[in-house]
Amino acid sequence: MGSLFRSEEMALCQLFLQSEAAYACVSELGELGLVQFRDLNPDVNAFQRKFVNEVRRCDEMERKLRYLEKEIKKDGIPMLDTGESPEAPQPREMIDLEATFEKLENELREVNQNAEALKRNFLELTELKHILRKTQVFFDEEGGLNHTTESMTRALITDEVRTAGASMGPVQLGFMEKSIEREDYLPCFVAGVISREKLPAFERMLWRACRGNVFLRQAMIESPLEDPTNGDQVYKSVFIIFFQGDQLKTRVKKICEGFRATLYPCPEAPADRREMAMGVMTRIEDLNTVLGQTQDHRHRVLVAAAKNLKNWFVKVRKIKAIYHTLNLFNLDVTQKCLIAECWVPLLDIETIQLALRRGTERSGSSVPPILNRMQTFENPPTYNRTNKFTKAFQALIDAYGVASYREMNPAPYTIITFPFLFAVMFGDLGHGAIMALFGLWMIRKEKGLAAQKTDNEIWNIFFGGRYIIFLMGVFSMYTGLIYNDIFSKSLNIFGSHWHLSYNKSTVWNNNYLQLSPATSDYEGTPYPFGMDPIWQVASSNKIVFQNAYKMKISIIFGVLHMIFGVIMSWHNHTYFRNRLSLLYEFIPQLLFLVVLFFYLVLLMFIKWNRYAATNAFPMTEACAPSILITFIDMVLFKNSKAPGKDCNIYMFAGQSFFQTIFVLIALACIPVMLLGKPIKIMQARKLANEEVQPITGASDAEVGGMSNGGGSHGGGGEHHDEEEMSEIFIHQGIHTIEYVLGSVSHTASYLRLWALSLAHAQLAEVLWSMVLSLGLNKEGWLGGIFLTVVFAFWAVLTVGILVLMEGLSAFLHTLRLHWVEFQSKFYMGHGYAFQPFSFDTIIENGGAVTETE
Repeated sequence: MGSLFRSEEMALCQLFLQSEAAYACVSELGELGLVQFRDLNPDVNAFQRKFVNEVRRCDEMERKLRYLEKEIKKDGIPMLDTGESPEAPQPREMIDLEATFEKLENELREVNQNAEALKRNFLELTELKHILRKTQVFFDEEGGLNHTTESMTRALITDEVRTAGASMGPVQLGFMEKSIEREDYLPCFVAGVISREKLPAFERMLWRACRGNVFLRQAMIESPLEDPTNGDQVYKSVFIIFFQGDQLKTRVKKICEGFRATLYPCPEAPADRREMAMGVMTRIEDLNTVLGQTQDHRHRVLVAAAKNLKNWFVKVRKIKAIYHTLNLFNLDVTQKCLIAECWVPLLDIETIQLALRRGTERSGSSVPPILNRMQTFENPPTYNRTNKFTKAFQALIDAYGVASYREMNPAPYTIITFPFLFAVMFGDLGHGAIMALFGLWMIRKEKGLAAQKTDNEIWNIFFGGRYIIFLMGVFSMYTGLIYNDIFSKSLNIFGSHWHLSYNKSTVWNNNYLQLSPATSDYEGTPYPFGMDPIWQVASSNKIVFQNAYKMKISIIFGVLHMIFGVIMSWHNHTYFRNRLSLLYEFIPQLLFLVVLFFYLVLLMFIKWNRYAATNAFPMTEACAPSILITFIDMVLFKNSKAPGKDCNIYMFAGQSFFQTIFVLIALACIPVMLLGKPIKIMQARKLANEEVQPITGASDAEVGGMSNGGGSHGGGGEHHDEEEMSEIFIHQGIHTIEYVLGSVSHTASYLRLWALSLAHAQLAEVLWSMVLSLGLNKEGWLGGIFLTVVFAFWAVLTVGILVLMEGLSAFLHTLRLHWVEFQSKFYMGHGYAFQPFSFDTIIENGGAVTETE
């Protein structure tokens, strides 16, 4: 089969590059993205490799670019992104890039330092301006400094007397009152600003430390001030503290220093304060002018850098990736040639050789590169070519496990089976249309949405699966038409084929009346497409009918899906020439599944075809046997009981004989699966030991098929050469028990299709009957307003619960059916992914270089 159904054929090649041409050749291979290099220096420390200095230089350039990016984002300057990817610069251009980045960083840091110093100076002048204004208000309120001094002195004496009153007598108090005229009791003051949230604690500390011998006045600064360090807005308050003596002065200044309060000089004379205020205002105006010029210059520097920043990032990351890859190479003894080993797709060898020639021409080298294919018995990496449509489906498969080399790839089949099984559970024309429109919108806008490159993980998951969402919506619309279900209502397109034989009053008053298909109530022909719309309004037997229908189609789809998975294993066994697995695993597994569960499916079709209400006795629906009871009796070798008097217990002639044969065949398949392969391997080893010829899994089909998986690299085959026979018997026993019991449990597991479909339909009906119908029953203009509100609430619940939550639930159940029930029949998933050296992948990952083997 083509590469769509299997991974690409890979080749291990050895690459010889001249030292001068190595950089350009690796650059071309990075643009191509089809080569996975191997590390030929696994024991060499990363800091001891040849090109470690160049990698460090690239790291330093990246650091400078990140600094520029942070400053650009801080100013909200848009960065130009043309979407183009410039070529990797030549090594000699690294010096120019380093000089450019060094110049920009130094210039920007110098501008930032100057701006910070100017802002700090501006903050100090602004705080001083507010101090001069507020203190003038304080002094004016006290009637001048002299009056303030007198009032302050009285206040301080009162406080001192109050504090010392408990320990001093009247004579001592009188002495203190007479001493107020002494010069050392004249108060002095300090003024400053402090953060507003620290002010209450600041006041308490002043009162306690100074024992109440200070007088504090404070006023808030209404407008916030900018912190020059981080640019935050800070609210502050102005304070002025009056006290007496040098000891209190020292104590007050220490408290101010501890609370990070800033003290400023404040003249005592009003004229001096006015003169200082005028000087401060003049300096503030000059600083505003200088700050504006500084910000304009900084803005121009950042705008110029923003135009090239994206391209600079791409160039630096490409240079770093090239040197990181060159560190994986080996040097020959002459130190003039680099040797590399790499995995390449076999079909792309010519394309890779052309890229190497282009790199050699760019470097001006006269020695052509040499690409030799090597023989190896290692398992190659798995490479499945994808595009934007198949990429999401391949990701679902790889999440379970990367396919073994050249193993059958389930992704192409999953493109159809995944949305279909999802739609069986999610079948609703309205909900499917919402999902399909959302997926279609993402597909139509994918270029613009992909260019945004958001870090929102949930959105990235939705956008990456846009084609899956669209197909799930389209398939759900189809199954919604089959179920004839749109927001829990039905579409009467072709007209119902059922008619009332009762009068309307009788029908409205009796919920238990049923229409008989054997009478004129039914036209005798089915509804042209999907379910008849009359089932949507049935009350007593709607659930019974839908249960029987959806349960049976769940089993039918499940059995067919599992049989298809077993058939896929046949393609793996034949491709890898694994004769033992083909004879002793595939054939008994397929027989076991067909004679039991496919026969169960055939019984459903036979029952649908042979029994009907209009048929003559004993083929009426009353005589139709139960499929479940028939299947249980078949496995237990019991005769089924007739469903009614004179009814036939069998659906066709010879049913009992065939059922007995089918069960015996199924039982006979179990020991074949359990012992066939291990016994053949044991016989092959015994024969090989007698002939002194080890089994190597080479060209001989008999020996190679018995001992290992065959094929050039093993791939999806099974290797048993070095495995103990006891382990082989144990593993085969585990696989056999798992398959036999799993066939039963996996078949029952597909009943989740029925359960979730029924739950989804019932939730939609509950929302309609308990929410939207309330608004539809109201009349008049108030009813219109009420309906608008109720409809909005119903729409939110529909999208949030039925589309998002139910959709996620159905998605996870579908994923489980594919991973466990389907892929377990043939998919090994023991491979490792092909990780080529690709600039696109590296840039998409933010410059992170993926380590290769």
